[in-house]
Amino acid sequence: MTRMNMSKTKEELIKDIKQALDTIRPSLAMHGGDAEFVDFDINSGRVTVRFQGHCVGCPLADLTLKKGIEATLMQMISEVSEVINVS
Repeated sequence: MTRMNMSKTKEELIKDIKQALDTIRPSLAMHGGDAEFVDFDINSGRVTVRFQGHCVGCPLADLTLKKGIEATLMQMISEVSEVINVS
């Protein structure tokens, strides 16, 4: 799916995404984990993150990714359509 709303540049959107991730980090840190920003594809709206710390290999990592990180980013930044984790 191509995003038509190009009112912000990729750099501005990345800044917004990183700020949104900063609001999630304290919850991840409480469990010894983190999520590092890797990339944002402006055409698809896909954000790529890399889990760190205790999030790596955690059985709840997929839930954290979709219901926590993805839901928050999609709520805060309309251009975000999906969040995926890379190893």
